[in-house]
Amino acid sequence: MAIVYEHITGNKIKTALLLGAFLVLISVLGFVFSRAYGALEILYAAVAFSVIYALVSYYFSANITLSLSGAKLVDRAANPYLYNLVENLAITAGLPTPKIYIIEDTAMNAFATGRNPENAVVVFTTGILQRLNRTEIEGVVAHELSHIGNYDIRLMTMVVILVGVLTLLADFFLRVGLRVRFGRSRNGGQAQLLFMALGIVLAILSPVIATLIQLAISRKREYLADASGTLLTRYPEGLASALEKISGDTEPLEAANKATAHLYIANPLKNHHDSIGWFAGLFNTHPPAAERIRRLRSMGG
Repeated sequence: MAIVYEHITGNKIKTALLLGAFLVLISVLGFVFSRAYGALEILYAAVAFSVIYALVSYYFSANITLSLSGAKLVDRAANPYLYNLVENLAITAGLPTPKIYIIEDTAMNAFATGRNPENAVVVFTTGILQRLNRTEIEGVVAHELSHIGNYDIRLMTMVVILVGVLTLLADFFLRVGLRVRFGRSRNGGQAQLLFMALGIVLAILSPVIATLIQLAISRKREYLADASGTLLTRYPEGLASALEKISGDTEPLEAANKATAHLYIANPLKNHHDSIGWFAGLFNTHPPAAERIRRLRSMGG
């Protein structure tokens, strides 16, 4: 299983680099804003609002996601088979047993969310529970528990918040900042005019760049969870077979939307096939299913 550890190490490094790029982008945008405005009052107001937004999102995003998906809490008495399966794998992973939710939908999918292992939840559709066999469900559960154990749930919550904050700052700059400062900047120095022009360009491009970084991190974490999950089950074929069935399912998940699609084990919208080519692939929430399956089966050796 040495190849598993290679996948885990490689994905952790790549994710750290992508997250670093995210923070650099926010820092550059903040610097340009401050130079373009000449005064920081407007930026302070935008940042204050963004901090409030970030805190609310961090503490309540899981509850909001569960509410939007229509997921219902289940306990041991309601579904002893699923509860015991999740509990046993959680013990193996050294994790608290997460709360378990089910979405009444025949589409095949699952996801994990929450800000840390102590507050984590795992969610399954009725479709995935009915149409996968035991070893395949174990593979899916191990994948989702790996997201929890690797703190992907916290990382992706942070990344989504960073995208939101960056988008808010950029939108604030375009909608409010220009009206307040443009008249003064026309009479200002060339340097301030240059920063104003640069600010406009960054305000337009930053949300797009941030979204691409978010999607790249999401894809890397899926590879990492696939690799980590095999360490729990010691049976890569279980998850590989599950992904084959899930990717072959053409039914979209009704409760899913673009904001939550990255959470799921596979793209729940089912509105396109895996993009071909490096550029098209930049806009996918998940890695190509065929590549994930290939990597998993290569671990079996």
